[in-house]
Amino acid sequence: MDEKLLKSVEILLNLACSEDIGEGDISTSNLVPPDENKTALFVAKEDGVIAGLPVAEMIFRKLDRNIEWETLVSDGFRVKKGDTIARFSGNYRALLSGERTALNFLQRMSGIATLTSQFVKAVEGTGVKILDTRKTLPGYRLLDKYSIKMGRATNHRIGLYDMVMIKDNHIQVAGGIKNAVEAIRRKIPLSIKIEVETSTLEMVREAIEAGADIIMLDNMNTETIAKAVTLIDKRAKTEASGNVSLQRIREIAETGVDFISVGALTHSVKALDISQRLL
Repeated sequence: MDEKLLKSVEILLNLACSEDIGEGDISTSNLVPPDENKTALFVAKEDGVIAGLPVAEMIFRKLDRNIEWETLVSDGFRVKKGDTIARFSGNYRALLSGERTALNFLQRMSGIATLTSQFVKAVEGTGVKILDTRKTLPGYRLLDKYSIKMGRATNHRIGLYDMVMIKDNHIQVAGGIKNAVEAIRRKIPLSIKIEVETSTLEMVREAIEAGADIIMLDNMNTETIAKAVTLIDKRAKTEASGNVSLQRIREIAETGVDFISVGALTHSVKALDISQRLL
């Protein structure tokens, strides 16, 4: 995790600590001596892929700047149930007060990385790239997308500002796909890609004629996706999207699409079970 990303989530981490600790951890501060030190471990309670250890470390350093932190696996590493992920020592109060917040980040991020890795594995050998979407937890987008990368998938656009995505409402406003693509193309640099969302083969034909860089095949059945890929014939990149599940993703990949986007990677994630154990 690079320094730029860590700095970008500083506000989020401060908010999370303030939300949980508030004016003070009244349970811990009334039971634990202020100067007592302790050692703790993060332990995986199920198999998965780890993401977010640098974020967890930052949480504890906000409470104890002198904490000793040892990462035993790297982000992106696959662990088994019972594996120790990190070992850290510091102020006992800090370890207890920061536990839940640190685990909230680490478990969510590792859950995303784990689910992502399952989708990536399901399309191995097809050449298809798995993409994320903007269906992220508000405020957590950069962390969600970092976790996607730790699961070995590819980040799509970060927001509305770094790539054009022409959807049905845009098409309606512009009076058609061709009008929408041409209007935007006149106003943006050639380096910015234009993607058009289509739901029928007729819309696919219009997107090809308009010169779209990427054509999204949205909520199509597998047979229609295959027909669209043949119709496009590499004149644009192709992205399948909508109703994508682990059970179906292999057959979608085998149609020959370039990308498959999966919103569930971030909007329906199950946290990876990780615990903090005191020694």
